[in-house]
Amino acid sequence: MNTYKKYCPNVYVAKCPEEHSKGDTIIVTTKYGKENESIVHNLVGTDNDGNYHYSITRSDGFNIQERAKKKVEQLNGYAENADKRSNEAYETRATKTELDFMRLGEPIKVGHHSEKRHRKLFEKYDNKMRKSHEEKEKADTYRSRAEYWKEMENVINLSMPESIRFYKEQLEEATEHHKGLRDGTLKREHSFSLTYAKKRVNELRKKVDLAIKLWG
Repeated sequence: MNTYKKYCPNVYVAKCPEEHSKGDTIIVTTKYGKENESIVHNLVGTDNDGNYHYSITRSDGFNIQERAKKKVEQLNGYAENADKRSNEAYETRATKTELDFMRLGEPIKVGHHSEKRHRKLFEKYDNKMRKSHEEKEKADTYRSRAEYWKEMENVINLSMPESIRFYKEQLEEATEHHKGLRDGTLKREHSFSLTYAKKRVNELRKKVDLAIKLWG
């Protein structure tokens, strides 16, 4: 059975007991038992048990971008439902007769036959208002999370074949920036500007090399 194995941040490869060729379609099973049809790209390594590790993409095109789109849709749906529950709680907090009575500002008459009903009315009103507020906070939280995933809809990382071009372009820009800082054509904002620029170049070179290994 082919399973997933984490290769590096954001990247899972197929761990296969049998050898495959580039372009083969295989079934990869998650730890929860779900099967995904995937396309084999490159052999990235083997292990001591004789398993082959291949970079893969889902044959249905599902990736981090598609996952982000689904999360946005799901979270916005949750937010709409929470808004609906909030409005329902607010609108049903008390009947018109009860609201008219409360607007009179009558104090609770301790010992009076109306005391029990009066207290229940305020308790009902308080519970409904609390429920409305809680659901409104849930809606706001869902929308905040949806905004995060909305930003992820266009992200490119090492789990995608497009990462080769993406990181090559970033490396070119970082290299030019470092060169400008070094030769003085660009102003150094602080004493560590050159150090940070060189570090970014090195990090991007590693990402380009890794992207090529995975997808080149």
